[in-house]
Amino acid sequence: MQLGIIGLGRMGGNIARRLMLNGHETVVYDRNAEFVSTLSGEGAKGVADLPALVAGLEKPRAVWVMLPAGAPTEDTIETLSQLLEAGDVIIDGGNTYYKDDIRRAHSLAQKGLTYIDVGTSGGVWGLERGYCMMIGGDADEVKRLDPLFAALAPGYGDIPRTKDRVAEDDRAERGYIHAGPAGSGHFVKMIHNGIEYGMMQAFAEGFDILKTKASENLPEDQRFDLNVADIAEVWRRGSVVSSWLLDLTADALATDPKLDGYSGSVADSGEGRWTIEAAMEQSVPVPVLSNSLFARFRSRQQSTYGDKLLSAMRFGFGGHVETSKK
Repeated sequence: MQLGIIGLGRMGGNIARRLMLNGHETVVYDRNAEFVSTLSGEGAKGVADLPALVAGLEKPRAVWVMLPAGAPTEDTIETLSQLLEAGDVIIDGGNTYYKDDIRRAHSLAQKGLTYIDVGTSGGVWGLERGYCMMIGGDADEVKRLDPLFAALAPGYGDIPRTKDRVAEDDRAERGYIHAGPAGSGHFVKMIHNGIEYGMMQAFAEGFDILKTKASENLPEDQRFDLNVADIAEVWRRGSVVSSWLLDLTADALATDPKLDGYSGSVADSGEGRWTIEAAMEQSVPVPVLSNSLFARFRSRQQSTYGDKLLSAMRFGFGGHVETSKK
């Protein structure tokens, strides 16, 4: 199949590459001409602007927008809505607020355009590992575009099948789902990221306790000079807390045990905040998720070793650079 891709940064470029490796055709655009040139050299059809991208696609056109949430995505989709024709589809694969998806879907439908939201997880590792995708929008259109989603997804891989699972639709086992109508894909991804905050915070706090066990404030016979890199490594093997986040933690500690290369001033993407807002709207208590968000706010005023570990994990899975204070 053919897909237009707008935004060739940390994830967009690798989405194009993974599709091309699976035999699909891509027409790509980014304001950074160097990104376009690089992808063109790898087989993509690079274009200089949005009108050229639309002109380079066959009907019915499909355009994937992979830009930061907010004005960059909003403005690009508005421009596309004036260039595309009835029957075409716009896919937002970024971290858009799900209520904006619902609004856009209604607005674009009046022009005969289909809108699909794809919550996309995989970060900078997506080219190699594939992307976990949570898709919202018209079921028939999602089905038509299935070859693209199937190519981007991880596939069955070597993950053991879930015992006693019975489902006619195997897409979840292959790494992607049709979650429901417009907005549902990004809603599921939003909660995914809220949970991610909590998991990361738990690792950060735990390793902070391990690291400070040698504190002079403790009785001498209760001080342990623990090798946190070894602890991370042993927990990866057979422990109930083993996970990709722990893998990234072990990588970071093996390279930089003191984490001096990380600031510990931890940013948040916005999805953590939206998760808390949803919890309040639905009257769901979320003390762990809310505290993990507030901990990031605190880290920007006074950071700890645990905060540096958060920075390290964010860099590991998403390439998020938080400059060292050294």
